[in-house]
Amino acid sequence: MKVTIIGSGYVGLVTGACLAELGNTIFCLDIDQKKIDILNSGGVPIYESGLQEMIARNRAAGRIQFSTDVAAAVAHGDIQFIAVGTPPDEDGSADLQYVIAAARNIGKHMTSPKVIVDKSTVPVGTAEKVTAAVQEELKKRNLDPALCSVVSNPEFLKEGAAVEDFMRPDRIVIGTNHDAAGLRAKEMMRKLYAPFNRHHERTYYMDVKSAELTKYAANAMLATRISFMNELANLADEVGADIEAVRQGIGSDSRIGYGFLYAGTGYGGSCFPKDVSALSQTAQQYGRDLKILEAVEAVNQAQKTILIEKIVKRFGENLTGHRFALWGLAFKPNTDDMREAPSRLIISELVKRGASILAHDPVAMPEAQRCLELDFKSHPKLLDNVKMVKAPEDALDQASALIIVTEWKAFRSPDFEILKQTMKNPIIFDGRNLYEPQTMKELGFEYQGIGRHN
Repeated sequence: MKVTIIGSGYVGLVTGACLAELGNTIFCLDIDQKKIDILNSGGVPIYESGLQEMIARNRAAGRIQFSTDVAAAVAHGDIQFIAVGTPPDEDGSADLQYVIAAARNIGKHMTSPKVIVDKSTVPVGTAEKVTAAVQEELKKRNLDPALCSVVSNPEFLKEGAAVEDFMRPDRIVIGTNHDAAGLRAKEMMRKLYAPFNRHHERTYYMDVKSAELTKYAANAMLATRISFMNELANLADEVGADIEAVRQGIGSDSRIGYGFLYAGTGYGGSCFPKDVSALSQTAQQYGRDLKILEAVEAVNQAQKTILIEKIVKRFGENLTGHRFALWGLAFKPNTDDMREAPSRLIISELVKRGASILAHDPVAMPEAQRCLELDFKSHPKLLDNVKMVKAPEDALDQASALIIVTEWKAFRSPDFEILKQTMKNPIIFDGRNLYEPQTMKELGFEYQGIGRHN
């Protein structure tokens, strides 16, 4: 099938590459010439495991192309995926300007029937706005508004495992209208996703608004579990309980399960913070307050400071003369995404208190450097106290303590003897609970996790 992907960011590139891998002919559009130049030169503007190799393979086979040509993109695909950004507006609601702009461009250039798919994470009611924008442009050209049908097909990709998630999905959610155009769109989407359903049916068909709400509900539920466990972990610190034992105790209940029950320094990234806020804003538009989600957001913001609080309690408010090793910058492993990453706040607050930082991340350091320059824009001199190093061990030199922020596999089994010999103090603040407290004690380390006690 001929498919157009509008937006060559994280969602768009993964969707385009994976659909090309299945034999479809893909046209990826982006208005950012720099991004398209990178893609056409064999690079990829984001880090995602396996993505660059998949794109290269399908470029060689002639199944995927990248361009800024809007008219050509619209002409190419019978199915048009909108996968542009929906950044949070000032009030926390999703900014739909890029989605609507993409819809208008389709309406301006289309001459044959198109299935328009909202792949971006968008609030309930967006499909109606997309439909209105397309049909307005069609009417200007005296074309039949029924030429288009808008489908909601939200993505459920985990950064760091997005290619695998797309190729082996838990479920595929497709929301369509029940009119004639909607039924035709449903049939085309069924054909597009048929390869994923050969073993068993993974597709859930529903109305458009239910599909839109499903995505927000899923992310909000996962964010709630994380914040709940972080609240419990902080309580465990006070009462002397071990949150890992608690996790296993409640996770063994089949009604609860083990997923997303790990305590840490709070969630970040492009999805959970934005989607929880957007869902709350949607509710407020209808006169409802989602009090649980308001608490989830508040807990998460507070949790990003938990390591700072532990460090200040141990070393004092004035951290002048202290050098800290920091392992992990990205908001999660296997990605270079620094959006809402806890490391940014931790670095900022420690440096403001006089500390210097030696930081390492397996893939995120270039993106981290860019983001930190923005964070320190008003005080650029302070950034001189933050240095990126090539290897985890390089960060340890005379460190007052090691701070672990991201749970990369490379950090799970370090040579603890080297750590002790290299560091000024054998102290670890573990924001991801990678190590066992008793083992650390036996090795001669002062160890502070999140809610961890023997």
